[in-house]
Amino acid sequence: MPGPNDAQLSSAQLSAALREADAVCPTVTDRIDAEVIGEGPLRAGILANYGVGFNHIDVDAARAAGVLVSNTPDVLTDCTADLTMGLLLSVARGLGSAERLLRADLWKGWSPTHVTGVQVSRRTLGLVGFGRIAQAVARRAAEGFGMRVLVYTPRPPLQAGAVARDVCFRRSLEEMLPEVDFLSLHCPGGPLTRHLISADRLRLLRPDAFLINTSRGSVVDQQALIDALHSGSLAGAALDVYEDEPDVPAALKTMENVVLSPHLGSATIQTRIAMGMKVVENLLAFFAGQNPPDCVS
Repeated sequence: MPGPNDAQLSSAQLSAALREADAVCPTVTDRIDAEVIGEGPLRAGILANYGVGFNHIDVDAARAAGVLVSNTPDVLTDCTADLTMGLLLSVARGLGSAERLLRADLWKGWSPTHVTGVQVSRRTLGLVGFGRIAQAVARRAAEGFGMRVLVYTPRPPLQAGAVARDVCFRRSLEEMLPEVDFLSLHCPGGPLTRHLISADRLRLLRPDAFLINTSRGSVVDQQALIDALHSGSLAGAALDVYEDEPDVPAALKTMENVVLSPHLGSATIQTRIAMGMKVVENLLAFFAGQNPPDCVS
């Protein structure tokens, strides 16, 4: 449950904050677009974002208004990778439907064909994107579960190092999708990736494949995903993010082959504290007249 002061600010409140405060610290739920930034002088000189993703901020409009934007990279890599693997395991083994059955007192005891999932070890995992989180997932999958890891990314990162030697890159999504047992998404949101996983690309996945999304909801055509799950052309999905958060389609909530979590990628106490300290570091540098260490604009 949200804390007592976790209320989301309205567009009007965000616009007012930019004109009344020296710094504004938005979260992923605070959409700061060109309209919020508006015309005329702003008092705020920095948007110190509490989170690594910043597609909810119009960075170009902020730059034009003379406002810096910073984020909180690195500190949420491991916990998001952990959640990705947790969701992958949950949907593969049917843990969502199994728990619902148990809580409803419908479990009648062990039987050899009851809630039979699929094996994860030594299967093929496809990653879309290969930034810090995807690389951490690749390590867990390859070293912990002996998985074969395939990657599609437009620009393989130079810093991937040893991790890149343990994966196989594919030239396109169309080449990679038919090969995978599990597809995990790790790309930023925004216009360039909106509905990257479209109806046509979902059809390239095998009917026994699973989709895991811990990146941004807009990366997946949500209705196309629902249709694929309904038709049986996709075995299941595990989702932590959604197109119109906090709204989640009723169709997804009723499917037994879907595992849902409410945007928990960075939700560990240790990580949330570390994110806050990153915000503080960026603010201290800014007010000391220095460039914030995590400046993205």
